[in-house]
Amino acid sequence: MQVHVIDTGFFKLDGGAMYGVVPKSIWQKLNPSDENNLCSWAMRCLLIEDGNRLILIDTGLGNKQDAKFFSYYYLHGTDSLLQSIQKAGFSPDEITDVILTHLHFDHVGGAVSSNTDKTKYFPTFKNARYWSTPRHWHWAIQPNPRKKASFLKENILPLQESGQLHWIEEGKTSPFANIDFLFVEGHTEAMLLPKIQIGNQTIVYMADLIPSAGHIALPYVMSYDVRPLLTMDEKATILNRAVEKEWILFFEHDPIIECAVVQHTEKGIRIENQGALAEWLSLTNQ
Repeated sequence: MQVHVIDTGFFKLDGGAMYGVVPKSIWQKLNPSDENNLCSWAMRCLLIEDGNRLILIDTGLGNKQDAKFFSYYYLHGTDSLLQSIQKAGFSPDEITDVILTHLHFDHVGGAVSSNTDKTKYFPTFKNARYWSTPRHWHWAIQPNPRKKASFLKENILPLQESGQLHWIEEGKTSPFANIDFLFVEGHTEAMLLPKIQIGNQTIVYMADLIPSAGHIALPYVMSYDVRPLLTMDEKATILNRAVEKEWILFFEHDPIIECAVVQHTEKGIRIENQGALAEWLSLTNQ
């Protein structure tokens, strides 16, 4: 197996929304905001070579939305999904599988592309199977008013219409030899956390349960979460397992830190070591 970090650029979200009940006087030390109270966040994906499969986890924001949409989220940076895949040595047509942790626009936007005048939408990866969960799919295509803005039909429905959509189901065998899944419910219904086994190491792709290193402390829960108290319980459970099993936690949205391992401290579970995933895997495999 080989694992490649796929950087798809940065976007901006309100710092208060990202840190929930934590006061700005505290969270701004973790990720300083601009004059509009917006902080920059990464959209960091993974590409996994496993035998004859090339597996992409999440797809970033994409580039097909209109100027008004991007004026809200300030897409910036020099990286993009397809450029980063090519930089890793692959073409989009070689992707065999796309695992979507959930269907919010900053995770699924790059999964679908459009023609120039945006009258047709189609899967970006024409030879890939796209993987979601039945419960989350139902939640996304019939969103409640609070979540409607996060689920855009042009990001979602073309996957089903193409016949490329497949299911990862709770309680059933994973369709991947070296990837299992944790299901969490606090951020959104049935979000997937891929748990990747590579050699004697386990990488857990944290998606939006712990979007950044600054969200490890239990009270640091996003206002976007539909069940914030459940998020706290899920974080506690998974972080305790991460300490026990020495999991490498991979952060999708942290603007600087790719991954970390955690430890128990007097203040609760905190980072023990952090760094780039490639360096971490190199060190642990020596």
